[in-house]
Amino acid sequence: MIGVNQAFSASYARARIQFLEAAAAAGAAIQSHAVGLPGRDGETLAMDVARDGPADAERLLIVSSACHGAEGYCGSGVQVFALHDADWRAQARDAGVAVLYIHALNPHGFSWGRRVTQENVDLNRNFRDFSQPLAVNATYGELHPLLLPAQWPPSAENEAAIAAWIERHGMRAYQTAVSQGQCSHPDGMFFGGHGPTWSNHTLRAVLREHGRAARQVAWIDLHTGLGECGLGERIWAGSDDAEAIARARRWWDGGGATPVTSIYDGSSTSALLTGLMWGAIHDECPQASYTGIAMEYGTVSLEQVINCLRADHWLHRHPEADAALAQTIKAELKAAFYVDTDAWRGQIVAQARQSMFQAVQGLSQR
Repeated sequence: MIGVNQAFSASYARARIQFLEAAAAAGAAIQSHAVGLPGRDGETLAMDVARDGPADAERLLIVSSACHGAEGYCGSGVQVFALHDADWRAQARDAGVAVLYIHALNPHGFSWGRRVTQENVDLNRNFRDFSQPLAVNATYGELHPLLLPAQWPPSAENEAAIAAWIERHGMRAYQTAVSQGQCSHPDGMFFGGHGPTWSNHTLRAVLREHGRAARQVAWIDLHTGLGECGLGERIWAGSDDAEAIARARRWWDGGGATPVTSIYDGSSTSALLTGLMWGAIHDECPQASYTGIAMEYGTVSLEQVINCLRADHWLHRHPEADAALAQTIKAELKAAFYVDTDAWRGQIVAQARQSMFQAVQGLSQR
């Protein structure tokens, strides 16, 4: 067993090394899917997969990190700690549950300190039916020029215009308009894409290979950036399926855990989103019963998170920006998704570990 703080890394390159070393020490079967692009420090970028358990297991728990790259520091730490956790691994093994750790769903964003993929796509808005006309987020189109102004920091007039919009419509409407996903502005925020990204294709292939023998699949996807600092909200991760949501609440409610919330009934801190990643499980593993949550850990205020994302997108559009300003923007973005304190890391691991034990118990009950 390693200490909680030792499981977390300050960069993608180090996080990947820690994950692969932990998986090898655990005797897990490892696969690496390389992006083919260099990382920030010239390192290899890959979606790495470690399977701890037999290939033919009928019960499968997926634990994934860095769907949003800048959130990978948290998720990677949870995965590394779990692979060193003998009690946890014995619990899953004795219950006949194979655990599939998917490290860095969005390795490019993790390495370069961005929430989005190399295509400037929000991966959790990219799982759409691109053969059909794409829905229009008209309110985002209205806000886009205000969100990404010509200069950064924004002018007083820009800030006043956004504040006036929020005053008229409310913070929840602002969050929804900005974050629900849009396909009209490729250089904008929360862009869903015009087609499947590399991460989309690669994840689907991983799910097909590792989920084909499963009759029951649970999924815990690790996120940060919404809610009270250090609190891990358990958000239903799937379609608007009342029976499956009720099953998730039976599994994960209780024991002092936060209740399972849903974007469909308004109980979640998250807005109602489009193009969600977890729908891929039904496409790639149609034979399996599915139950999943996103563990959403709070960091800083919602307004701070959105402003940090605004700054990062502005910087991406202005590579000529002053180096000191660029460094400040990157540091503030990282802090918006990763609270670099012992207390926060301890809360993250404790809550994730509880959710993982609950998932194994839930899988065992069916």
